[in-house]
Amino acid sequence: MEKNVVKINDLVKRYGDLIALDHFSLEIKEGEVFGLLGPNGSGKTTTINCLLSLLAFDKGEIEIFGKKMTPVSYDIKKEIGVIMQNVAVFDELTVYENIDYFCGLYITDKAKRKQCVEEAIKFVGLEDFRKFYPKKLSGGLLRRLNIACGIAHKPKLIILDEPTVAVDPQSRNRILEGIQELNRNGATVIYTSHYMEEVEQICTRIAIMDKGRKVAEGTKDELKRMIKNTETITIEILELPDDVRREVSGLPHVYDVSFEDSKLVISCSGGKHNLIRVLDVLQKRELSFGRVYTELPTLNDVFLEITGKALRDKED
Repeated sequence: MEKNVVKINDLVKRYGDLIALDHFSLEIKEGEVFGLLGPNGSGKTTTINCLLSLLAFDKGEIEIFGKKMTPVSYDIKKEIGVIMQNVAVFDELTVYENIDYFCGLYITDKAKRKQCVEEAIKFVGLEDFRKFYPKKLSGGLLRRLNIACGIAHKPKLIILDEPTVAVDPQSRNRILEGIQELNRNGATVIYTSHYMEEVEQICTRIAIMDKGRKVAEGTKDELKRMIKNTETITIEILELPDDVRREVSGLPHVYDVSFEDSKLVISCSGGKHNLIRVLDVLQKRELSFGRVYTELPTLNDVFLEITGKALRDKED
């Protein structure tokens, strides 16, 4: 039976009249890459701060590695690595010195620490920058340094909060590959991001938060099955007689049909062979058409339907 690494039970956190966490519960199993998603103000950061005992809460319990988490649970905290959205390194220390400092908070043995620092530098690909100061690094390299500082002590639980914001594509790929490698090496990962394609790429299970509550949870495929739209068919066609439109609308599993700018868009809920049925109708009526494509729902579609909001901010 898989062990719980994190267990949050009935968590309530209030700021005056505002309820930031509303009886929130969550279990994360050993070895998962767990995506924690939610629009701004949904309670993600509050959850992480409560999890780390950086924030007192009004009600509920938190267990990590099967033990109750408290502000003085240093035996638990040394097994956790935290990489927050805002880069937190010392400007007056070099890349090597920064990683050595943060690693030294957990590992006092000098030989072991040196080995861990070297491995962290190699892991994030900063071998050529070990003597650089943070001011000389690009945004992507700074992020990598931030990650190295958080994982050098080889934690069993790693929390990454928006680690790829405003980084170049090369650094983003390096970071995502690194997270998957950390997971393969035995770390359990909690991952928050505004980039749905990243979550879809690396997370084994996902929880969606809104207004301090958990509104959905499951694998990406389980989440996609929760929403009405399971397939969108788009066909480029010059004309669509009303009777043909009615026939398409009456096909099994079709719940919405629109025709605009020579594009026929058909939304389906469940079922197989939806495209074949639609094309049969058009061919039977001898209507000529151009490009045909079908799209399965994305996590963004799931998020939009469940919360009524887009995950990514407009400026992203």
